Amino acid sequence: MDRRKFIKKGVIASAGIATGFGILLGNPSCKGANERITLALVGCGSRGLGCIISCCKLNANVVIKTVCDVNRTKLGRAVSEVEKQLGYAPAKVENMEAIFADKDVDAVWIATPEHWHMPATVMACRAGKDVYVEKNPSINIWEGRKMVEAATKYKRIVQVGFQNRSAPYALSAREYIKSGKLGKIVTVKCYNMLGGGKWQEEPETPVPEWLDWDKWLGPAPMRGFSPSIVHENGRGDWLSYWAYSGGGLADDASHVMDLARFVIGDPDHPISVYGWGGNHIFGGTRETPEFQTLVYDFGKFTLSCDNACATNYMTKTPGDVRMDPTKFPNWRNNATRTEIYGTNGLMYLGRHGGGWQVLGPDNEIVAQEGGIHPDKEHFVNFIDSLRSRKRPNGDPEECHRSATLVHLGNTAYRVGNKQLLFDPASEKFTNSEEANILARGTYRKGYKIPETV
Repeated sequence: MDRRKFIKKGVIASAGIATGFGILLGNPSCKGANERITLALVGCGSRGLGCIISCCKLNANVVIKTVCDVNRTKLGRAVSEVEKQLGYAPAKVENMEAIFADKDVDAVWIATPEHWHMPATVMACRAGKDVYVEKNPSINIWEGRKMVEAATKYKRIVQVGFQNRSAPYALSAREYIKSGKLGKIVTVKCYNMLGGGKWQEEPETPVPEWLDWDKWLGPAPMRGFSPSIVHENGRGDWLSYWAYSGGGLADDASHVMDLARFVIGDPDHPISVYGWGGNHIFGGTRETPEFQTLVYDFGKFTLSCDNACATNYMTKTPGDVRMDPTKFPNWRNNATRTEIYGTNGLMYLGRHGGGWQVLGPDNEIVAQEGGIHPDKEHFVNFIDSLRSRKRPNGDPEECHRSATLVHLGNTAYRVGNKQLLFDPASEKFTNSEEANILARGTYRKGYKIPETV
């Protein structure tokens, strides 16, 4: 039997068999270290497809049984790419519920647009599946809490795609700060200063044959199709709409703020946020702002974030630096850097590679460590967690707190660029009912997630 037929037969035959409870999280489909793990992909864009294929290449005895997408063009391409890269063709479905009902599938890789992250994760957990879900894991505060509750109630491994939590250089930066060498934290500044231009929605058109528009919308309100929202081959501009995302703040800035939280010791929620923003640069029609500045009060220090789709002279860390631990970014024009100001020094920190450097008096570098993009470590950690039942690095509780920074900032902007007071225990705003309504969200009939997951 040749390799392609052997692997394909193994994918079809594999099943999740009850083997007892794990170290931290019980799992009725827990597998031993050498048993096959069967994955399924929901959302066949370039990021999700590339990541799940890499995960299979990096980890022994991990296979993809099924791929799912409501974009039929991407779905067909995913089948071809898996066959090309891994030597076998997975099954394809357009309805994710078919994956949740499949007893052979151990874990689901969710790489849909953001408005589907929480519903798909909760449904997968309820079906007994473990989950890898891309960032941002939720589009409002209530969703994040429901994901945590579902993972806990059904004893599921849920790995959120905040990959920096698996970066060795992030851990060493955390240890450096914990040691006290940076001194007391004074303030933390996060940047997501990306480029952009004037954005206008294209006129509505009939729904194309390659797309199931109703299922793509899912929990979001029904509306006419616009080519601006969903692209047949590319990502689409759904990040411009509140119904589907948290905009640029939820996209790249969520990584920056999550990494900042991680290295300073994962503090609890802030007690207030001030948000300002708008489409004052290009004046386009996007709902999510072209620029916003946010300030969070953590009691003993502040954290701020500047998020832009208008600074074309700023650059992300170059690819050669991201993959070379001996190189560091040019911090001054680095678009996605973090600055951590302590009483003894200033730490510059790179996102998805770039490492960290600490400056003392006279710009002297007093400590540093290089680092590369941590996708590999994050994917390996996910599979290790599936087999050991140990909590993954992207644990949903801490990742929910990071995602909440996105929601707090966007909510402050959406209620009129105001300061909002927040109760960390109840995860409620104490000075705005309008903000609490946004924090809860609304869901279309047929796609609602119940209060009790």
